[in-house]
Amino acid sequence: MDGLGSLGFVADVVVLDYGSGNLRSVERALQRAGATVEVTSDRDAALAADGLVVPGVGAFAACMAGLRAVRGDKIIDDRLAGGRPVLGICVGMQVLFERGVEHGEESAGCAQWPGTVDRLEADVLPHMGWNTVRAPARSRLFAGLDADARFYFVHSYAARSWTLEPTPPFLPPQVTWAVHGKEFVAAVENGPLWATQFHPEKSGDAGAALLSNWLETLR
Repeated sequence: MDGLGSLGFVADVVVLDYGSGNLRSVERALQRAGATVEVTSDRDAALAADGLVVPGVGAFAACMAGLRAVRGDKIIDDRLAGGRPVLGICVGMQVLFERGVEHGEESAGCAQWPGTVDRLEADVLPHMGWNTVRAPARSRLFAGLDADARFYFVHSYAARSWTLEPTPPFLPPQVTWAVHGKEFVAAVENGPLWATQFHPEKSGDAGAALLSNWLETLR
């Protein structure tokens, strides 16, 4: 993939380092998609970048503790207050909701979106492997991708409902769904805040195209 560099624009992206894993695979995937990438917890760099990516693997509570330790929740809030793009991935998406419930314990999230992340209702957990999604027709994140494109998931928890109502004159969020046992939120496009429950960096050509779509919005 030629990436955005061939179009005369190279996005500057920070992958937020708050102790969560999977940072380097996200970094490499963004570089292949055409971005200049820095992995850091530096506040100034994170605020100045064209785009901020918040990855996440593991438990909701542990990821929130790591985020707070580097004031990542405040960095996200400050970027969004200025209309600056943020992309959450996997648990980096989950922590954007109000709360997470794991093993009967509730943890506060970043509260960018209302709702709770809790255990999937499925016979087999974790939900691990490739799955299709149902994206809205106006999605920019999935633009150009086939309806049967598959993405790589590995999780046992997710947001299973969406309750945020649009406030005029803002456009309604674009919510993408997937099914494992029952429906859950697979991706969201909400103004400058986008997120995926799946791992685009592990999703082959479909994931690379999706990351390029996000980078294109950073122009």
